[in-house]
Amino acid sequence: MMEQWHPLGVVGVISAFNFPVAVWAWNAALALVCGDSVLWKPSEKTPLTALATQALFEAAVAAYVADGGTAPAHLSQVLNGRAPVGEALVDDARVALVSATGSTRMGRAVGPRVAARFGRCLLELGGNNAIIVTPSADLDLAVRGILFGAYGTAGQRCTTTRRVIAHHSIHDALVARLERARASLQVGDPRQAGVLIGPLVDEAAFTAMQAALEQARAQGGVVRGGDRVLVGGQQAAWYAAPALAQMPAQTAVVCHETFAPILYTLKYATFDEAIALQNGVPQGLSSAIFTNDLREAEAFLAASGSDCGIANVNIGTSGAEIGGAFGGEKETGGGRESGSDAWRAYMRRATNTVNYSRALPLAQGVKFDV
Repeated sequence: MMEQWHPLGVVGVISAFNFPVAVWAWNAALALVCGDSVLWKPSEKTPLTALATQALFEAAVAAYVADGGTAPAHLSQVLNGRAPVGEALVDDARVALVSATGSTRMGRAVGPRVAARFGRCLLELGGNNAIIVTPSADLDLAVRGILFGAYGTAGQRCTTTRRVIAHHSIHDALVARLERARASLQVGDPRQAGVLIGPLVDEAAFTAMQAALEQARAQGGVVRGGDRVLVGGQQAAWYAAPALAQMPAQTAVVCHETFAPILYTLKYATFDEAIALQNGVPQGLSSAIFTNDLREAEAFLAASGSDCGIANVNIGTSGAEIGGAFGGEKETGGGRESGSDAWRAYMRRATNTVNYSRALPLAQGVKFDV
């Protein structure tokens, strides 16, 4: 008896605007190594990046073949377009696996449609990532981790820090430090030295950010920042000052992922309360704790601690997971990209029993003489 792993077939990749190359790269690398071909539906907001990447891929394949290698044609193809193109990819039974990265709303549409044809789905969806800051934390370290996590890439990562849950004894001091740093962050062209906050992807993203801040105020929050910033007189570019919102509780807007540089802060009294707040949102992607208490760190990493797919200690929610299994639980979709056994999703498994004798062994030792 043995087990074999065979290529799955065609892998469909649906990527989001915020990582317009990386999502294709780590899916395609595994798919190609496993013997699969790839159909890539990029975000309609980043079609040129996909075309440039495809040109590089084709040039690399051509160079490999010219050097004496062999490679089938059309190993990776780009399908640019809007929602109907993605729907055709999702609904096609010839696409054995659909790996989709995007919003929870997108996942709710993709998942059932793939399941309806008994296809495989790998979903990497929204995150509402929190950092717990305990009384023993190194606040210098925590502030740096929080600022990058919340405001780096203008809050447009799935692992962006959305919430800070700080012990009541240090909350106000921490918020004061975060506010001073937030107010000093330069907004503008991120290609220029010293600029840390670039633009939102489009007007819709800016509008969603403003709506979330209005809801935060209506739900008792104290909001600083968040206004529009004009850069170079470009009316069609949507820059915004990063926002910091002190919230009285984990209200509805805090539980909703807004893809923008908004950081909500909350207080806690007991460690159990902090864990409950951390886990008390629909999403379950990334999480972190800043503490110098070994017992708190171990409790956070335990089964009864963070319920996220990524749980970090003394480092932020964003960027440290490279090479590990990337993905999360609950409304984040449950899929995993990269990691030690991610390749299994891109292959099909076969169990083989080979009989070398002239006897016929039967299941469970059954006697069936004829």
